[in-house]
Amino acid sequence: MKLSFNKKNIKTNISGWLLLLPGVFLFFYLIWRPIFIGITYSFFDIRGFTPIKFVGFENYRYVLSDTDFLRTLKNTISYVLWSLIIGFPLPVLCAIMLNEMIGFKQYFKISFYLPHIMPAIAVSILWVNIYASDGTGLLNSVLQRFGVAPYKWIQDSKTVIPLLIISSTWKGFGSTVLYYIAAIQSVNAELYEATRIDGCGFLNRVRYVILPHLTPIILLMLIMQIIGVFQILDAPMVMTDGGPNGASMTLALTAYKYAFVYHNRVGEALAVNVVTFIMLIGLTFVYYRAEKKMSA
Repeated sequence: MKLSFNKKNIKTNISGWLLLLPGVFLFFYLIWRPIFIGITYSFFDIRGFTPIKFVGFENYRYVLSDTDFLRTLKNTISYVLWSLIIGFPLPVLCAIMLNEMIGFKQYFKISFYLPHIMPAIAVSILWVNIYASDGTGLLNSVLQRFGVAPYKWIQDSKTVIPLLIISSTWKGFGSTVLYYIAAIQSVNAELYEATRIDGCGFLNRVRYVILPHLTPIILLMLIMQIIGVFQILDAPMVMTDGGPNGASMTLALTAYKYAFVYHNRVGEALAVNVVTFIMLIGLTFVYYRAEKKMSA
């Protein structure tokens, strides 16, 4: 097949590239350029934010040999696992329930989405007051009504991670619900009609119609949630500062403390971020492989 390069095609392509060029420039300047600079600077001794001396893998050696690094990585994996247990099935269930409802759909959609538009810091402060260990906390106030002694919610190393995940899920699951609802509503109405004619109940309709249709977006949301939780920062920083005794420290919070708390050690902070970046690239690769197999 011969390609035809006439003036009209060239003009159309040039117009398209001119329209695309500002977005490409901004994407490179604001996204890829900082990534490249961060990876490069992670091999340097940094004073302030200026590279002073090339040190090779010294920053990585220091970070990976830190006794708290493996614990922080374990905490981050715990965040991911708890988010999959608490926060991953909830949006799917809510979307299916909303799709089956006849009235008040818009009310519940708005109610679910409202926490998503709240600033992350405000949400964290709100949940700090809910989890407060003294009598002023909402949960402990309820317990005291029933004669139960106050509990140290986020001051307990065994419960702090799932409790932080609950607060993050409350903020973020509403937007995911809307994605699932949009996917469910794109199902061909004839499929629903066919299941009703065949006498399928609600559970069979979910199993044979809704879930197969949601599988691609469920996989996408799974990877996006893992990537998002892997970078969780605001909740542990505001609510616990990584405590108690480092039980809620994350990789992102560790990088923040290296850069702004531990005597301005920006090189080590960049090394932590690059290690996290490599892990997330691996997860993204797994997603694309899985998506390719599903679409084959």
